[in-house]
Amino acid sequence: MNVNKILDTDCPGTGSEDAGKASACAGCPNQNICASGVAAGPDPAIELIKSRLSNVKHKILVLSGKGGVGKSTVTSLLGHMLAKQNPNMNVGILDADICGPSQPRVLGVRGEQVHNSGSGWSPVYVTDNLSLMSIGFLLGSPDDAVIWRGPKKNGMIKQFLSEVDWGDLDYLLIDTPPGTSDEHLSLVQYLSEGAQCIVVSTPQELSLLDVRKELAFCKKVGLPILGVIENMALFVCPNCQAQSEIFPASTGGSSQMCSELGVRLLGALPLEPLLARAADRGEDFIADRPTSPAVSALTEIVKKITAACEP
Repeated sequence: MNVNKILDTDCPGTGSEDAGKASACAGCPNQNICASGVAAGPDPAIELIKSRLSNVKHKILVLSGKGGVGKSTVTSLLGHMLAKQNPNMNVGILDADICGPSQPRVLGVRGEQVHNSGSGWSPVYVTDNLSLMSIGFLLGSPDDAVIWRGPKKNGMIKQFLSEVDWGDLDYLLIDTPPGTSDEHLSLVQYLSEGAQCIVVSTPQELSLLDVRKELAFCKKVGLPILGVIENMALFVCPNCQAQSEIFPASTGGSSQMCSELGVRLLGALPLEPLLARAADRGEDFIADRPTSPAVSALTEIVKKITAACEP
C-alpha cells in the first residue's frame, strides 16, 4: 500500500522534491478560520476517536524530551512484558513517530502488510496478544523518507486513532517522537481524556534537562504522569555481568529529579549489549534472556505500571 494514497495529497510540499517550498499553513484545514478570526469548535474527530477506542482500557503515551534515550526500545519491552505477564491481556502498540517509525524493526515484523476491511485497518500481530500499527507498514521501502508538515502528520495520527480496528485492548502504548511538538499536541487533543504517560530518560543531566521540559508540558496540558523510567542506568558486562556507570549522574540522576518534581520513578533499566543487538534484529529479548538484569528490572517496572492502572 502506498502511503501517499492514505491521505489527500493535494497539499503542496509533501514530496521530497517540494520540501521546504510550501507555505507553513499549506494543507491546514483551519486556514479559513484563522483568517476570519472565528474560533473553531470542537474537532468532530474527538468523538469518533473516543468511540473507536472505547474498548481500550488504558492508553499510555511513552514520551522523551530527547532523542536517543531508547524510548522505542522501552516501548517494545513494555509491550512484550505486559503481554507475557498475563496471556489473557491484549496489548497494542501505536507507532506515532511518523518521520522515524522504528517499531516494525524492533518488534521483528518488517515487511508485513496492513489490511483494510469494513471495520477499519487491521494491526499487525507480533504475538497472539500483542499487535502493532505503524506508518512503516505503509511505506514502499524502509528507506523512504516521510517529509510532511505538521497538518499532514496530524492527519495521519488522526487516521491511526480513528480507523484502526484494535478490538478489545487492555493497554495501548503510543510510541511518540522526541520533544513537545505537533504530534504530542494532537495526541493529547484527540485522546482528550483517559490517557496517561510514561517519560523515558537516561541518567546524564543533558537528558534530564529536556525531560524536565517534557514533564512541564504534561502538567500544562493536563496529561497524568505515571512515572519516569531511567534507561541505560548501568552497563552490564556480557561476560562477567559486572555493572558500571557509563553516564555519571552528577546531579543525582532521575531519582533526584523525580524527588524534586514530585514524580514517581518507576525504575531503572541497565544497558546490555545483547538487548541492543536483539532490538536491531527484531528478536524477543524477554523470551531469549529471561534471567537478565534488564528483564528483572523490567518485571518490577511493569508491576508498578499495572498496579497504578488497575489498583
